[in-house]
Amino acid sequence: MCNLASGLPKAAMSGPSWTSINPVCGAGPRSAVPQRFLAPTTAKHAAILPRTDVGGPLEVKSLSALNLVRVVDCSEGTAGPMAAMYLADFGADVVKVERPSGDRARSNPGFPLWNRSKRSVVLDLGALTDRERLRAFLRGADVCVFSQPLGELERIEFDPVTVRALNPGIVYLHMPAFSSHGPGAWFPESVELLAAESGVSASQYSFEDVPVDPVIPHVLYGQAIWAAACAAAALFEREGSGFGQTATVGGLHGWAVTMTGAVTRRPGTPVTHAPGGPGGPIPFYRLYQCQDEGWLFMAGLTQAFHTQAFAALGVLEEIIVDARIGGELLAVALPENAPWVIEIIARAFRGRPRDEWIRILREAGCPSGPVWDRSTWFDHEQVGAIGMRVSLADPERGLVEMPGIPLNLTRSPAGTPAPAPTLGQHSTTAEPWPLRPAPEGTAPVAAGPLAEVKVLDLGAIIAGTYAGSLLASLGADVIKVEPLSGDNLRAFGPTFFGYNLGKRSVCMDLRSDAGREAFYRLVRQADVVIDNYRPGVLERLKIDYSSLSAINSKVVCVSVTGYGEGGPLGSDPGFDPLLQAASGMMQAQGGESEPVFYSLPVNDVASAATAALGAVLALYHRQRTHKGQRVWTSLAAQSLMMQSAEVVRFEGRSPARTGGADFGGPSPFDRLYRVSDGWIRVQAKTDSEVNGLVESGFLLADELAEAGAESALAKRLRALDRSETVERLRLASVPASPVRTLAEVVIHPQFRSERVVQELRMADGSAVYATGAFAAFSRTQAPLASAVPGMGEHSREVLEEWGFSPGEVTNLVEQGVVREGAPLWMP
Repeated sequence: MCNLASGLPKAAMSGPSWTSINPVCGAGPRSAVPQRFLAPTTAKHAAILPRTDVGGPLEVKSLSALNLVRVVDCSEGTAGPMAAMYLADFGADVVKVERPSGDRARSNPGFPLWNRSKRSVVLDLGALTDRERLRAFLRGADVCVFSQPLGELERIEFDPVTVRALNPGIVYLHMPAFSSHGPGAWFPESVELLAAESGVSASQYSFEDVPVDPVIPHVLYGQAIWAAACAAAALFEREGSGFGQTATVGGLHGWAVTMTGAVTRRPGTPVTHAPGGPGGPIPFYRLYQCQDEGWLFMAGLTQAFHTQAFAALGVLEEIIVDARIGGELLAVALPENAPWVIEIIARAFRGRPRDEWIRILREAGCPSGPVWDRSTWFDHEQVGAIGMRVSLADPERGLVEMPGIPLNLTRSPAGTPAPAPTLGQHSTTAEPWPLRPAPEGTAPVAAGPLAEVKVLDLGAIIAGTYAGSLLASLGADVIKVEPLSGDNLRAFGPTFFGYNLGKRSVCMDLRSDAGREAFYRLVRQADVVIDNYRPGVLERLKIDYSSLSAINSKVVCVSVTGYGEGGPLGSDPGFDPLLQAASGMMQAQGGESEPVFYSLPVNDVASAATAALGAVLALYHRQRTHKGQRVWTSLAAQSLMMQSAEVVRFEGRSPARTGGADFGGPSPFDRLYRVSDGWIRVQAKTDSEVNGLVESGFLLADELAEAGAESALAKRLRALDRSETVERLRLASVPASPVRTLAEVVIHPQFRSERVVQELRMADGSAVYATGAFAAFSRTQAPLASAVPGMGEHSREVLEEWGFSPGEVTNLVEQGVVREGAPLWMP
């Protein structure tokens, strides 16, 4: 048992406790919603269904993947409830346990989305009878979700060890705001503090070399998706072992999942500000303004794309003949060349209106797209075509438009969402589920919840292939199947490294008959095949689901596309920044200024995590039915889920946050500030927190209401040391964090102790920093990835391991169908 007050600063103890005994709050007036607009009660809400799948496979054809799974959601805020939402979307019966005053996020416009299809039960955990009622729910549950600090959970005896003693079969999903240990264990859930602490703010593209506040809580949304995947993976493992376990997916794990591509660096690499400003540092992959003042994003990532784009713009010859380029077009991306190349391209774009340039680039074969606002995208025909705009009749807010379900499982699809519950709506009707039978024997230990799962990863660039790396972090054996020329992302060194940890590489020509037949032999033994090809490519190569399921009826095929299946944009190539631009992310971050390119690939990493979730849900369904299926998601779907609260619409909602040039925060007491040796992030939102600025001597009482409060605070902070200032603020109950660079993060003790960063050794013996664990499992923790594969490094090893004779492998290599390679070396 932890002593709550031991060694904690005043800031850690003075905030509202999850277990505070508060007066009962009413649910508020119920909107007058006509009965015909109310969603029908689903079976899971009408009755408590016992588990019937124990002892053999279910004879079902189209039930949702998590049908009959029972979840107790005790989390609050954004990430925890959103993770539980994904479980509810796929059929789980989710009971949301709230304190008498309700989830603190009930006033957030995202609440009706994050809590759809759940039941609400109010329990005052300061009362003995309510604590016992929660224990009764937990005894019959398959999954529970808690986001509160570990120390607080230990104090009230709902910590992982105590709960799993009540129910050894439960999967305990713990989602602390920052971490489970150290000073970060008491941080409030805040993307701004987390972004400052973890290098996200400092690495964002900006006008000046300053940190930038994100206007969307992308790290929290990423944490939510990945936490749902980890819970599903633990359920998958439990089907075999019978035992539950604790899966911890904290804010730092969410950071690792979203930022992995940026973390990779050599020790001692200097921190430099990327050229190019808020539009991005790569001339062929950035924002440009056109003659009509409209903005577009040119996504010429591959050499073929940007060569065609430069030719269409009429600047290819001017650039390629310049002595600074030396005939090597990729040299335009070097920091010393990017600024002048960007100016040449920008001058060309200013010569024609945006729509004309988009047409010209499309005809030239280079992907590009417009910058729109959120509403334009949410109303777009494509969004409706892929089911990502739904309306629910909310009992308190009236008709609410929200993003739909971003993941499609063809055999075990998601159910129809139901509105979020009013506070305590089911307190008198919801009864604890029947007791879960206790597992027998000793709980086995495994190298990951997906140990022995075999994955063939056909993905390239980021979204598809990163899904494979995430599955590898859960213990799966992931084989990266590359073309003979390799993944195009290999040309971008450190970025490739981050998104391909923990795999083995086979290079194989799938366009040849011999290569395709060799791939089919691998498919016969595979559990999952992942791709992110453009629509139609799989069919042309004869490796689509129909072809592969004829070879292996249990195979799960997961596809990630740019814009989803169907709709006017369904066949278009998709890149993360094209969806950042179209979905309003860039416009929202820039506010009244220029649009801003997010330096982390928001939609790519979210699509990878969603694809991994889809793979695990399909595997879980296969365990119960012995049937595989096809799964698909898209960057377009994620462009809405990663702005979930921001795009939700209902009458009277508060406007979603927008930023501005080098956005520092929304108010004088809630923003970034420069100090003598760097920057800090202050987040005083409540009256008591603002008064803490006075108590700590940073402001005078008569300055609080003045327009000059920001300048007064800035002046005093500017002369102070970063560490001491943050400590003083926290002791005065003012949430604050230092702003760290990624170079600081990779060597910081907290990030090392949480194992979210690690130091790897390359083939040449040199060191590289990389992300480490994306989650912590109490019983089935996979070892940290130890390497990134060289192109074709494991071709012979894998083929022989999967049943090819040495002679057959030699034959394929001599025919030019398979390529062998060496370990990866990163310059």
